Amino acid sequence: MEERSQLIPLRDLIRETVNGYVFWSLFQGLGPMIWFYPLNELDISGYEAFAATWFSPILFAIPGVMSLVQNRWVLGVLRLLMVGSLASFQAPTTLSRLMILAGGAGVSMLVLAATLWSPDVKIRSSTFWGLFLGLLSLVTSRVWFVSFMPTWWSNQTNSAIITLAAIATIDQILSGADVINSRDKVKPDQPYWFPTAVGLGSLIYLTHWCFGEVSLVTRWVVTGFPDHGPTPYYGGVGVFLCLICGFYMSGCHHVAQSKIWWLIGALSLAGLYYLPTYQGYTGGLVLAVYTMSIWPEMADRVSRCPPARSLLVAIVTYLVEIFFFVWTVAYNFVPGGVYTREHTDYLMAAVMLGIFVGLFVGKSFDQSFTALPVIEKKRISLSKVHLLLGLILCSGLAGFATRYRQQEFSPPSQAEPGEFSAMIWTYHFGYDNRGWPSLERSAKLINETGADFVTLLESDASKPFLGNNDLGMWLGEKLGMYVDFGPATKTHTWGNLILSKYPIVKSTHHLLPSPHGELAPAITVTVDVGGRHVDFVVTHMGNDRDILDRKLQAKFLANELKQSKNPVVFLGYVTSAPGSRDYHELLTNGNVKDIDETDRDRWCEYIMYRGLQKLGYARITHGGLSDTEVQIAKFHIPDNPENYKDNTRLTTDPSKVDSHVHFNKRFGSFHRGHGYFSDHKFHMSTPKYFLP
Repeated sequence: MEERSQLIPLRDLIRETVNGYVFWSLFQGLGPMIWFYPLNELDISGYEAFAATWFSPILFAIPGVMSLVQNRWVLGVLRLLMVGSLASFQAPTTLSRLMILAGGAGVSMLVLAATLWSPDVKIRSSTFWGLFLGLLSLVTSRVWFVSFMPTWWSNQTNSAIITLAAIATIDQILSGADVINSRDKVKPDQPYWFPTAVGLGSLIYLTHWCFGEVSLVTRWVVTGFPDHGPTPYYGGVGVFLCLICGFYMSGCHHVAQSKIWWLIGALSLAGLYYLPTYQGYTGGLVLAVYTMSIWPEMADRVSRCPPARSLLVAIVTYLVEIFFFVWTVAYNFVPGGVYTREHTDYLMAAVMLGIFVGLFVGKSFDQSFTALPVIEKKRISLSKVHLLLGLILCSGLAGFATRYRQQEFSPPSQAEPGEFSAMIWTYHFGYDNRGWPSLERSAKLINETGADFVTLLESDASKPFLGNNDLGMWLGEKLGMYVDFGPATKTHTWGNLILSKYPIVKSTHHLLPSPHGELAPAITVTVDVGGRHVDFVVTHMGNDRDILDRKLQAKFLANELKQSKNPVVFLGYVTSAPGSRDYHELLTNGNVKDIDETDRDRWCEYIMYRGLQKLGYARITHGGLSDTEVQIAKFHIPDNPENYKDNTRLTTDPSKVDSHVHFNKRFGSFHRGHGYFSDHKFHMSTPKYFLP
């Protein structure tokens, strides 16, 4: 048997894992902060330039800079700056947070270049394995936080991670672990640096795109109920185990050098994209194993190349690919979008081709240079790495176990049989108007409204530039509600999300006709409300400037409403004024009624219905959690659907209706006109109630 050398002490590996966790927190945290500005302006904002801080390794092209940064004390200062930049989350303004975070990301790239390209093989190897274990640690922590990064979740979790990282960094400085004790005796053979750097950039992007969080794969392949595919919770367990398996396989040097294995990886990515539900999910599982298994080989190859230009090209490749992905979805708001519209297939081909040239163009090497080096005829032992991997595995499974009970939902007992409330809100991807996470506050708001059925528009945050967060899974577990997420992330929409206290019987996910503008999503869903079926049609129609799109979309939605055999509620973002062409199309050809035809001061959100008796209607200010208000309506399902009368008399006096119909007094009382409140309050001349 080959002798093994214990190159990396356990204490050093733990420190490097914490460093890796910090690196990936900064790396994955910068994109959503940059995206905040074009998200609000619906245009290129100029703040995208902050991504240029990732180009900081170009400084190593200056003679002497690498030696300076590799000095123990200089490197220690840079590590402390990295840790300090995590406190950007607690900055007073959005811009100051972005500036500090971008600075930290730039510093982290300097530290990465100085250590992964160190002439000391121990520093190189420990840096790589710490980076790799740090990535899995980050993914594992997101299991505990239901898809969110604890670094960017709250001031408390942010401070805890800063404290842990500061302890690890100070220990590293004092221990002298960054001191270069030995140098490579000969200059290593190099592959072609340019294709290798392209390969590294593509691998970073693929990892972030598909496996920055374990539930992402399930959101790629989801369809409507009842055959919706694997849920994020149970499907996430499978992805997590495959990531661990791929990590374990990465110790087999020859696996990543196989072109057949690359072909399997490429086919699995194609399967994830083109196949539905469990078929696509299977492709995602294989892709998870493949992606993790090739990291050591890619790191070996790139660390033989010149650091400045290699990291520059790798980051440029990553940015080109992530911006291309943005362009496939936001094509209606960016220059050249007509050429990238819905072309994730182009991106997939580019990513896998990039990985191919990174692994196979140029000379191959039998002996590892960084991940699994041979020193004095002894290959390093991975026993300590596998020990930490085992702890990460146990931690991840424990995280899933603590959430097991939260997958069990039961319908609420109805105080008034046949009554329910429905709510619509444009959710802004789970970020408030300053760019901070809004999940806890929005869950509190939804809970206080008492809504039985909720549709959240602009809610697909399962994209790297939006944080790779699963809003539906988090809210479903927090509120104890059934979730229907759709259409799938891979369909290039901004997302629809349904939360229901009552079981979902069936649903169909739609891509509305969109010949010119952004793809508009819709869901038609049937819910079992206390033993009686009610249909809901929820949608976010296209931009108001795309006239033909909205005309075709309104016709499609009207047809969905017309075909409904059950009582039906329409909850839609229509981007048209009351009385407009699309408004009349929905009412007339959809055979539905407006919840309040006297409310003429609306533009986006509408509630319409048929086969129900309306009880109440309210509009609630967003309180800074979004750019759009909440609308909610209460209904009663008639005992005899063939013979009933709707409530037509309007009152704003709550004393004239039964108390169980009242909206929550927490939102105040009737308020005339627009309410510019910092909290959530009734406004726009609501709440209103309806009498026979």
